[in-house]
Amino acid sequence: MDKYFEYLHTVGFEETNLVGNVYYVNYLRWQGRCREMFLKERAPDVLADVREDLKLFTLRVDCEFFAEITAFDELSIRMRLVELAQTQLEFSFDYVKLDRDGGETLVARGRQRIACMRGPNTRTAPARVPEALVTALAPYTTARRS
Repeated sequence: MDKYFEYLHTVGFEETNLVGNVYYVNYLRWQGRCREMFLKERAPDVLADVREDLKLFTLRVDCEFFAEITAFDELSIRMRLVELAQTQLEFSFDYVKLDRDGGETLVARGRQRIACMRGPNTRTAPARVPEALVTALAPYTTARRS
């Protein structure tokens, strides 16, 4: 199996609905959190660039659900790079419930397409994916270059 960047998360009560299962919007939040933790842990130079001029715009996001999860379930959100273009990236996310006995259950799968942009807010334009980001993502890629 290919390598992935992993963000571990314990589901809290505030992430569930009245029925007790996780409210769908949280899966999308966890994609963003996983991406942020990747930048913090594996690409601090890119994170510094984001604080300056680089903008990472989310163009598209989706998630397909296979099983319900509830409060205090332990999750592994696993991010992989699936496409690398000149100015855009596409990630996949596997949401895996970690059982106490060491078992794993795939509960959802998602994707996210990102565009790299630069410039002031009134004149933001597409920009090449920074080489530092390409390098940081290399171990986690199943990507094709386009």
